[in-house]
Amino acid sequence: MGNKTVRSLAVAARKTKVDRLAAMTECFRRLIEGIGEDPGREGLDRTPLRAAEALRFLTSGYRLDVRDILNGAVYEVCYDEMVIVKDIEMFSLCEHHLLPFFGKAHVAYLPNRKVIGLSKIPRLVDMHARRLQIQERLTSQIAQTIQEAIEPRGVGVVVEARHLCMMMRGVEKQHSSAVTSAMLGVFRTSKETRDEFLSLISHRANGF
Repeated sequence: MGNKTVRSLAVAARKTKVDRLAAMTECFRRLIEGIGEDPGREGLDRTPLRAAEALRFLTSGYRLDVRDILNGAVYEVCYDEMVIVKDIEMFSLCEHHLLPFFGKAHVAYLPNRKVIGLSKIPRLVDMHARRLQIQERLTSQIAQTIQEAIEPRGVGVVVEARHLCMMMRGVEKQHSSAVTSAMLGVFRTSKETRDEFLSLISHRANGF
């Protein structure tokens, strides 16, 4: 691909980004009007643009790719014990009400001659969290992505989260949280492996 073609594609991508941001900004302006406010008044005059930029950031996972995140950080090593990255802070948006849910993800896998750079696991969590989601799907997607990336003997993922759609509206329960899990490979078939994972993530200094 020549330099001219690359430049043309970059210009087209920037134009698409600007066009989409403008469309989102107009949608937020109409939304503010719809609730009975004046989007032109002081304090709200730049809110549609700010809200559009914020939503674009909060859904940036749609524009991320697993290969770009891993970026070669998959290593062949002689290690077959459990790898755990726990207490990964995550924020997402409920696809039903576009309200945030937030909490922590705990991820483990049993290597099969390959490991992932530790910093890549939180990035994979963010990639899936920064989309319109439900917690159950998010949990499964994290596990499946790691399974496909390095084909370990098994993957375990537990997500603990609080949902503002439950806290601010609906049942309005302020202290409830949801816990979901996805177990693949030996984490599903071996109770001993699963129990070890759950025991290790339950012993943490700062509880959720």
